Amino acid sequence: MSQTILETAPLECPECAARLAITPTLAGEVLDCRGCGAELEVVSLTPLLVQLAPHAEEDWGE
Repeated sequence: MSQTILETAPLECPECAARLAITPTLAGEVLDCRGCGAELEVVSLTPLLVQLAPHAEEDWGE
């Protein structure tokens, strides 16, 4: 599981290492990386942690 920790260093995308300029307000919020388009989920606000968001599976009405 890829995670990035922000304390005093800039936050980076765990997929492409692009710098992220984000101000999330909620844990669980999903953001898009402007560098690669990866969906990132905020897993913690203090310290700020993001990881690749899980992909939702299609249920096809089942």
